[in-house]
Amino acid sequence: MAFKTIDLSDYDVNAIQIFVGNQDAHLQVLHKAFKTDFILRDQQLKFDSEQFDEIQQVVSTCFDLIESKHKLNEQDVNYLCRLAKHHQLDRFDLSHLQPVAKTKSGKLIYPKTLGQAILCDAFFHNDIIFASGVAGTGKTYLAVCYAVMQLKKEEVEKIILTRPAVEAGESLGFLPGDMKDKVDPYLRPLYDALYDMLGVETVERLMEKQVIEVAPLAFMRGRTLNKAVVILDEAQNTTQAQMKMFLTRMGQNAQMIINGDITQIDLIRKEQSGLVQATQILKGIDRIAFVQMSSDDVVRHPLVQKIIERYETIEN
Repeated sequence: MAFKTIDLSDYDVNAIQIFVGNQDAHLQVLHKAFKTDFILRDQQLKFDSEQFDEIQQVVSTCFDLIESKHKLNEQDVNYLCRLAKHHQLDRFDLSHLQPVAKTKSGKLIYPKTLGQAILCDAFFHNDIIFASGVAGTGKTYLAVCYAVMQLKKEEVEKIILTRPAVEAGESLGFLPGDMKDKVDPYLRPLYDALYDMLGVETVERLMEKQVIEVAPLAFMRGRTLNKAVVILDEAQNTTQAQMKMFLTRMGQNAQMIINGDITQIDLIRKEQSGLVQATQILKGIDRIAFVQMSSDDVVRHPLVQKIIERYETIEN
């Protein structure tokens, strides 16, 4: 067997240990991706594969990540392998991998995939950002993290979270309780992200002061939203009229982040989705960005990505 070799002697022992992973977990990811065994001896990585260039690129990028983040996980390695096999790894820019925010426990939040890196970069350079893509790609979580960071830096004075009250044909009127009770179940992913970033007590205090505001989309009508990060979630379920109404609420020093998944439209007539129309007619306008996330950007359990890919196969 003619082994090929990648020399790792330029890297220190700690970096090599991180690269290999606990109980060779990262080498196992490489094995599954490239269908060959990887053996590390005397700082030499040996393998038998015709995909030498792709593997070398993955290994080099892994060490770049380790140098930048001082850590590496199986998801990182798996993602880099997928990019390399699709000849897209040269698009992976470490300069995008800056922390988006910091949780209440002090943990830095980094983008984990190429799509997430592009999305986070769009936050910093645009006033309106449309993020479309399948479930589990981190659209909502990253948007809330970014909004909280802007609030902490006093770049904005408030965060507004909203979404249309459409869910599998139901409406708010069928739900018990006052308006907050009706809306809260729809906005649970937004609350979860806020709690991660600020803690429950801080979130409740800021909501009492209306620094953080949560409301159904219908309540945006007639308002002008100034000095705020405004996040519209589940935007695929806005009608065309609602999307126009929402976008025209934008005031001075405001930023809008619109998240949605056009494969999960619950409107009776799917062609009337405001998100679909907006992505068709607003492209090319300066300071408006469109970021398309894919199943490659799923950061939930690895099975979620496989499930999404299977459904995409039959739906297409």
